[in-house]
Amino acid sequence: MKTVRRLFYTDIVSSVAFVALAFLSLFFFIDFVDELGDTGKRGYSALNAAVVSLLELPSHVYELMPIAVLIGTIYALARLAQSSEYTILRTGGLGPGRALTLLASLGVVFGVLTFIVGDYIAPLAEEEAVTVKAKYKGGLRLGSTGAWLKDRRMTPQGEHSYSINVGSAASGGTLRRIRIFEFDSNGRLLQRIAAGSGQVDRNAVWTLKDVTVTQWSDAPGAQAPQARDRALPELLWHSSLSANVVAAAVLPLSTMSTLELARYINHLSSNEQAAQRHEIQFWKRALYPFACLVMVGLALPFAYMHARAGGISLKVFGGIMLGISFVLLNNVAGHLGMLRDWTPWMVAAAPSVLYLMLSMGAFAWLVKYR
Repeated sequence: MKTVRRLFYTDIVSSVAFVALAFLSLFFFIDFVDELGDTGKRGYSALNAAVVSLLELPSHVYELMPIAVLIGTIYALARLAQSSEYTILRTGGLGPGRALTLLASLGVVFGVLTFIVGDYIAPLAEEEAVTVKAKYKGGLRLGSTGAWLKDRRMTPQGEHSYSINVGSAASGGTLRRIRIFEFDSNGRLLQRIAAGSGQVDRNAVWTLKDVTVTQWSDAPGAQAPQARDRALPELLWHSSLSANVVAAAVLPLSTMSTLELARYINHLSSNEQAAQRHEIQFWKRALYPFACLVMVGLALPFAYMHARAGGISLKVFGGIMLGISFVLLNNVAGHLGMLRDWTPWMVAAAPSVLYLMLSMGAFAWLVKYR
């Protein structure tokens, strides 16, 4: 059994590594060519473009691992079936259950590797890539509306709520075009703080610069609240929004680990903000490593196909189509879940469960009738 295990694992791991390397080379080339369009602007060189493309490779490893596992496993098993080695192994006592157990243990290893890359290596590399882009490309673009955060604070006049908008972010944790709106317990606007830039320290204290404070107050005899502006070179604003929470709101979701996503979801829920998108991303991040286990199960039926049912190239092409369809369904399910307000964990688990049922159904049919 040790010989069979070594044969399986050596062939499959080498095939998966080859497929992953081929995909990563292709994606590095595409990313590098795309980054070359910004060279020569603000000192952004071809070397910086290469560094950014390299830093984005761990994210590609995480995204492509299930596809690489599927294609590599199909290639290895189809090659064994074409050379009749798998038929010899079956006559030597390698039953369907034992073969499934061997591949399942290897799928668990691939799943653990995917989790480590996706939860530890990829977020750090992606954050560094975003930092390099922000340094040379004039800051991190947050869209036309920027990033919004909410905060609450108890005052002698009651609970006050705050809506904070960040227009863009630069390297070094600097935030630009900051607007802070303060409301009383009745929802009435009390003041607005507009700052050109600012930073958040570990104690959740915002250091704002080039500040304009606009306060609204009820003047005696006035029909409407009176506004009064006050300009300050610097202002310290205390909040409960730590630097990690602000970074989660400003940086892309790909820079957050599963634990950071859970913390940010808790923050959004406590401030009555929509967290559907982040919840779906959390469950996708938590369940995505299990896709490797599904992929090895989906590849196993190809070992029971006779060589005349199609050559290796045809089977590999079928594996590529299956992998692309899985990624497509995974992305479409996430968007449909947000549109339809479906349960997040069901949205994240549906593609893997569907393909697992498909693989086990095909495996059972081939074992019984082939």
